[in-house]
Amino acid sequence: MAKSDVTTPPAGTGGRSNQKLRTRTAILQAAAELMRSGQEVTMPGVARTALVSEATAYRYFPDLASLLREAMVGQLPTPEQALAAVADSRDPVERVAAATEHLLRLVLTFQGATRAMIAATITRPATTGARPALRLGLIDHALAPLAETLGATDPAALAQLKRDLAVVVSAEALFTLTDLCGLDPDAAVASAVHTATALTRAALPAPAAARPAEAGHGA
Repeated sequence: MAKSDVTTPPAGTGGRSNQKLRTRTAILQAAAELMRSGQEVTMPGVARTALVSEATAYRYFPDLASLLREAMVGQLPTPEQALAAVADSRDPVERVAAATEHLLRLVLTFQGATRAMIAATITRPATTGARPALRLGLIDHALAPLAETLGATDPAALAQLKRDLAVVVSAEALFTLTDLCGLDPDAAVASAVHTATALTRAALPAPAAARPAEAGHGA
């Protein structure tokens, strides 16, 4: 997203109000710029980039998490846009693989901001809606073909699958694989995709899950 994509103050507003809007926009633009860099994102760093004091940045945004959340608006694709390549597929496994790959590549692109957001919300777990929860929308959209099958016959199983995937299709899972397991980013993404698709495949209704095995025996 170019700087011009961030909302700019409307013309004709009062001088002080207009200045406040310009300052707020500058802070958001600075946060978006640092986010796209993939580097560490901090409130002091945002303030320096926006050419304002750290105290000024905090007057407009009470914490880093709220700033990052707003700066993210308009930069990320919708679930439909993210999974456009598999829009015609009714295979939940294929769709979940695409959703996992998309989210984790996005995390790598915005790694500094993602780590900052996680850190901020861990220290303030009661903060409602502090994180955008992108994974949930992607998972719901990826599993849409199951709504009429597994969702109709065993809604509890579908709900459990979504919870299972929320653990795997996540920045936390990616950072576990890179930071603790020592995998390089591509290997970490591949590992998470493997786990997510295995979970999805195992949860498919029995007839759909049995077909590949039956075909193999008849070959």
